[in-house]
Amino acid sequence: MKYNLLVGGSAGQGMDTFTALLEKIFMKKGYYVFSNKDYMSRVRGGHNFIQLRFGTEEVTTFHPRLDVIIAFDEATVKLHEKRLRDNGVILCDDNIEVKHKNVIALPMMKIAKEIGKSKVYSTVAMGAVLKLFGMSLDKAEEVFHEKWDSEIKGYNLKAATKGYEMVEARFDIEEGAENDNILISGNQAIAFGALTGGVSFYSGYPMTPSTSVMTYLSKRQREANIVVIQAEDEIAAINMAIGSSFAGVRSMTGTSGGGLSLMTEALGLVDITETPLVVLNVQRPGPATGLPTRTEQSDLSFVLNASHGEIPRMVLAVRNAKDAFYQTIRALNLADKYQMLVIILNDQYLADAKQSIAEYNLNEIEINRYIATEDDINIKDYKRYELNENGISPRVIPGSIKGVTVLGDSHEHDEYGGIDESPEIRKNMMRKRMNKLEKLRQELIEPDYFGVDEPEILLLGWGSTYGSLKESVELMQSDGLSVGALVFGDIYPLPTKLLNKYSRYAKNIINIEQNFTGQLGKLIRQETGITAHKSLLKYDGRQISCEEIYNKVKEEVM
Repeated sequence: MKYNLLVGGSAGQGMDTFTALLEKIFMKKGYYVFSNKDYMSRVRGGHNFIQLRFGTEEVTTFHPRLDVIIAFDEATVKLHEKRLRDNGVILCDDNIEVKHKNVIALPMMKIAKEIGKSKVYSTVAMGAVLKLFGMSLDKAEEVFHEKWDSEIKGYNLKAATKGYEMVEARFDIEEGAENDNILISGNQAIAFGALTGGVSFYSGYPMTPSTSVMTYLSKRQREANIVVIQAEDEIAAINMAIGSSFAGVRSMTGTSGGGLSLMTEALGLVDITETPLVVLNVQRPGPATGLPTRTEQSDLSFVLNASHGEIPRMVLAVRNAKDAFYQTIRALNLADKYQMLVIILNDQYLADAKQSIAEYNLNEIEINRYIATEDDINIKDYKRYELNENGISPRVIPGSIKGVTVLGDSHEHDEYGGIDESPEIRKNMMRKRMNKLEKLRQELIEPDYFGVDEPEILLLGWGSTYGSLKESVELMQSDGLSVGALVFGDIYPLPTKLLNKYSRYAKNIINIEQNFTGQLGKLIRQETGITAHKSLLKYDGRQISCEEIYNKVKEEVM
């Protein structure tokens, strides 16, 4: 059984702290947790909300139907009460006028003033929430102790106890099981993957929703012995990362769509100098400023073709917090191995969403650098861009081998790195660089598949739609539908084995994406000739839910 909560109000009302504490309490009680944010691009005011889902089974996505709404303002009730289940509860302060039959209005502000600390009004609601689910306050006390000193802890414990005593248990939930799960967001998982994968230099310019990766790394740069630079703009950020990588330091940069637009020229420099680089793009809706704090998957076509001229690249999308960690490490290794650009796609929804998952297995992590030594090269005749069939030349770090000169230039060049404009050199160098993709295809990871062995309905998706697709397939299977879903992580080059396998059975292929034009569907048609019969596309800045997919697919096929 899984339960769904929504905490809503204006920016500055303490929703982040409230939800973070509740998440930790649920985790300590042995439950799986998933939370995601919906917030406006302003410092204060406006309507913001956080959805929190928890239960005894793994939670991979939010759910639109709500069991409890914790409303810190009247707008929260008006905007979300239609989503409340029949037996759901609206919890609010008694100064908020609510006519719903299932409202529990508590004197939160009054209690907080009586305690002597006005900010603890939300903790009154926290105690009430725990009582509604029949939970004790013991874990709340532990979490408060970890968060605050004894005085502040005392105020909050009093507030939670008052709220706890003012309501009755409403929901019957199983006890959680003790586990060693961690709670981590998508962007935190990417940042931790970067650290674990050996990144020693990260550069970026603050841009929502990518900034939290740089923030995470900057807070840990001393203990991790890395350098994190906030550059003056995205152009400087990527060129710093290219220079650092050229000098032998495992490097990475990150931004969002508008920042990647500024980086576009430098992507070609990555290629022609054959410098390993991982670029993170955390997507948000455009064009221009667009919706800076909302989510979308609209940059796929852009990153597939970004840069003038033709360059080899790998594009992969992270699907959840577990995938984000391991794919970041893999991206760093592949960039190093193939001396090329690897682009990681994330989006605001997954970037900010927190998920409880099993601890990462650090014992299975490999860091592969692929740096040439004296034994790998002819010191007297070193060719940094040596022509060969697989396109990967021996990479020497400048200054690391005595007597060896390493050249790099943005112009077309010969095997040594000297500028050369002859037709033959141009053809050979283009073939050399593009041939990397053929070898890379052997290392592609097929999309995750869940569903029946021979699906009559095949759903296609990528990245952060993973959780909603997985749950929608489960719902459709419980209705007896013959359905399956492929959710791509590696996107370019496109892995095709499972796509070819399952598309043979499908009478209905439905492409599901968070953009207007069905960009994955276009890529699949371009690369394989397989055409989706229908597309379910969402582009309002909000994440698609399992219920939306379930309802729309049933409309199409029933």
